[in-house]
Amino acid sequence: MNVGELLDKIVAAVEAVDGLRPAAPFGLEAVSWLPQGGRSYAVDIDKEVVEIRVVASRLPLPPLLERLTAAVAPLLADTEWSTATVRVVVAALDAAAIGNDTVT
Repeated sequence: MNVGELLDKIVAAVEAVDGLRPAAPFGLEAVSWLPQGGRSYAVDIDKEVVEIRVVASRLPLPPLLERLTAAVAPLLADTEWSTATVRVVVAALDAAAIGNDTVT
């Protein structure tokens, strides 16, 4: 599996966890013309660490992060990143997580 394929699979794993979404840089969420697609910029991959930046729209956080980590681990198995630590960073908390749909 190459890096691009792994990025796509990790982004799909993030999107499969209800309450999380990739924390792509502002304006890149829906960009399709970038080499990896905009949402893939929420993931950094190297031999030691796979860092995934997410926005959470639900609480509590620990079960969401555990689900994501459990979904990503098998994707790394049998790849050159199999020994990498998976680090999930909650880059933002959506107002919906605390029952507030308004922006302050």
